[in-house]
Amino acid sequence: MMRSLYSGVSGLKVHQTKMDVIGNNIANVNTIGFKASTVQFSDVFYQTTQSASGANALTGMAGMNAKQIGLGTTLSSISASMSTQGGAQRTDNATDIMITGNSFFVVNNGNGNYFTKNGSFTIDGSGYLATESGYYVMGWSPDPENPNKIKQDTVNKIAIQTPENSTTPPEATTDVTLKGNIDKTDSNLTGDGYIISSEFYDNLGNAYTAKYKLTETTSANAAEKAYLLDIVDITDKDGKSAVSNANGATPLINPVTFGGATYTYDATTNQLKPGASTTQMVRFNATTGAFIGTGSTGTGKSLDLKLTTAADVAGTATTKGSTLFGNEGVIKYDLSSITQYSTTGACSISSSKGSLENTGAGKKVGNLSGISIQTDGKIYGSYDNGTSKLLGQIAVANFANPAGLESIGGSLFAATQNSGEFDGKGKDVSEDGGKFSTGVLEMSNVDLSSEFTNMITTQRGFQANSRIITTSDTLLDELINLKR
Repeated sequence: MMRSLYSGVSGLKVHQTKMDVIGNNIANVNTIGFKASTVQFSDVFYQTTQSASGANALTGMAGMNAKQIGLGTTLSSISASMSTQGGAQRTDNATDIMITGNSFFVVNNGNGNYFTKNGSFTIDGSGYLATESGYYVMGWSPDPENPNKIKQDTVNKIAIQTPENSTTPPEATTDVTLKGNIDKTDSNLTGDGYIISSEFYDNLGNAYTAKYKLTETTSANAAEKAYLLDIVDITDKDGKSAVSNANGATPLINPVTFGGATYTYDATTNQLKPGASTTQMVRFNATTGAFIGTGSTGTGKSLDLKLTTAADVAGTATTKGSTLFGNEGVIKYDLSSITQYSTTGACSISSSKGSLENTGAGKKVGNLSGISIQTDGKIYGSYDNGTSKLLGQIAVANFANPAGLESIGGSLFAATQNSGEFDGKGKDVSEDGGKFSTGVLEMSNVDLSSEFTNMITTQRGFQANSRIITTSDTLLDELINLKR
């Protein structure tokens, strides 16, 4: 009689525990990265009133099964459903990340590494990628010897908007491309010249504008149509001439050589003037209008602008060569894309920084304007000068038994002996076929329909076990009443 009472008590205890787990699951139905838990019961020790026996040939008795009375139930396990992926919640936040696969983010609060599925990240005041609860997101940094490659070493915090990443250095322009059409009927070609503007950068990221004029000239070859391209002025970002010696000031750039011709500043006309030279000539086929070449021989396809500063002139034979404009101060102007056809009576020449192969354009100082996170966790910084820089890569952790991780609250898990240890280095998320998705978060994997069903069966189980106690109590009462 007493056994049934204690069996009922054990049933009440485990069903209450299961209800606690169900309640926690439902409470976290909207918790990012939450993993629902399930409860398993097992029966407990049995009281054997008669052991099993085998057949006895001597007595002719058949074998009999054991007679056992169970003593109730106990809690077998509470396991988190780690392998079940939660749904995707769109946020459109560049630092919100969802892992597809069984990997975990690695985070650290200074006391050790922990693991989470919650990818709601931000950039803290020091410029590092962090969780909203103040844990650093761990990963790898670029290789110091090759900044375009990640060095997979012991995980560390990932620098995003730190001082070393807030800007990228400028680059001097080494190539410029002129494109468009020279219309030989344009009256400017026989007058003051058709004006072309061209921008370029120095090594410090300062922007300059070079002003050119295109004028018609004669060629010794009747089959050619020739034009002279002369540089007129170079101004800085404020529109001040960098080649003028007005008011006795020493010009920043002097001398200037273009197409092999040396130019000097003429204060009367307030512009650069060349010495007698035809090396800055551009030649076309007089019949077809096709580009032939540049220079006095017409064999080139570009004209070189060489800029010299006072420091270059003062330098020794081994130090001469511009320290301000790079590439020894030479900017190559490619004219091979220009045509010479009659069209509307007006020329249409445009200038763009960089070669036809999109190299040598130069850059101003770049300020970090945004970041992007690739599917493999590599983080790139976007800068307002067009530069893209590798900032780091998010590492992940994998465990032989993810269900063996210990939940410590805050959507965090800690490694245990039964989960397997974290090696301190981590892995690339793509190693096991996983990937990162940005702008989305992994929702809780709680299935409300299953939880409500479990709630019903748990409630009924609790009620049934309570009936065992009340019924056993009634039987005991009847037994006591036998005395009356």
